[in-house]
Amino acid sequence: MSTEVKVPTLGESVTEATIGEWLKQPGEAVALDEPIASLETDKVAVEVPSPVAGVMGQQVVAVGDTPAPAAKAEAAAPAPATTGGEDAVVTLSPAVRRLVLEHGLDPSKIKGTGKDGRLTKEDVLAAAEAAPDAAPAPAAAPAPAAAPAATGAPGRQEERVKMTRLRQTIARRLKSAQDTAAMLTTFNDVDMTAVIEARGRYKDLFEKKHGVRLGFMGFFTKAACLALKDIPAVNGRIDGDEIVYNNYMDISVAVSGPSGLVVPVIRNAESLSFAGIEKTIGDFGKRAKEGTLTMDDMTGGTFTISNGGVFGSLMSTPIINPPQSAVLGLHRIEDRPVAINGQVVIRPMMYLALSYDHRLIDGREAVTFLKTIKEAIEDPTRLLIDL
Repeated sequence: MSTEVKVPTLGESVTEATIGEWLKQPGEAVALDEPIASLETDKVAVEVPSPVAGVMGQQVVAVGDTPAPAAKAEAAAPAPATTGGEDAVVTLSPAVRRLVLEHGLDPSKIKGTGKDGRLTKEDVLAAAEAAPDAAPAPAAAPAPAAAPAATGAPGRQEERVKMTRLRQTIARRLKSAQDTAAMLTTFNDVDMTAVIEARGRYKDLFEKKHGVRLGFMGFFTKAACLALKDIPAVNGRIDGDEIVYNNYMDISVAVSGPSGLVVPVIRNAESLSFAGIEKTIGDFGKRAKEGTLTMDDMTGGTFTISNGGVFGSLMSTPIINPPQSAVLGLHRIEDRPVAINGQVVIRPMMYLALSYDHRLIDGREAVTFLKTIKEAIEDPTRLLIDL
């Protein structure tokens, strides 16, 4: 007896998903709730757990295909309360599993003659002879999804790989932002001396008390909330012929995941402490690497902070994340000569970039916003006294 695994509910805003990867191959043992496939949606990858324990059966949808909602995704043999007969769990030895894969057979449909109904090599060979039309699977490791296609002289090859659904969505949304918004970027630089000194002075005590490292993003998130309070248009959005002003600050932070940058949201960042912000960001980073961020983690956001400095970027013009109206770009810290009180000194400097929708945000507001960020970072006391 087999069990059909359906595409799970993906959320109100997600109508379809693509098979990104099969995590289990036909003939492999599957535990209850063990992931058998990974689905790629517009926002995040979602794992599909098995509703039963048993053996992986037929993969009825290929990698890269888009199954219909609630469509059959995979078939597996269930593990009943009883043993023996047609409902028994199919247990495969390594030799039997290899034969099953070589001949492309569904082990749940082969009657076992071994102890407790287990499949033997003879059972598999007999089933293969009885089904000559079965498509054999190669004994070696499967080939890559998209093999390089040689063109021209040796050593000059091309490789065509279908874009993942997430990458297609990123491309579509970023291009849409450029086509829709009257996007402009303004720059400033900030002296990181005070923040570096404060972090060096308190990082050990901070980590000991809160169990998380004190990073720079906590300072910039707090500074952004301070500036958003003063310039509410930066925290708003255009909806048709109306302007929506948000009285809360849900800060989207760009973090690196296996399939590219993802942008989870720090909810009500204005009410969080430094520790609360750093814990949230740390959790996002960990789950992004594990691929366990959910749709709810990515939904919403009124303003975005993107830190290209972790990859070594000196300066950039970040693109707005619609329907938001602005994004703050952070960059690498490097020692540069600056003039202070008539003297040339070396200071750790960072370039800041604010890309904004000029339809909603005036240049004066954008410059004032960025100047507020700069002043708060250069004098972190401002963050404590709300100045």
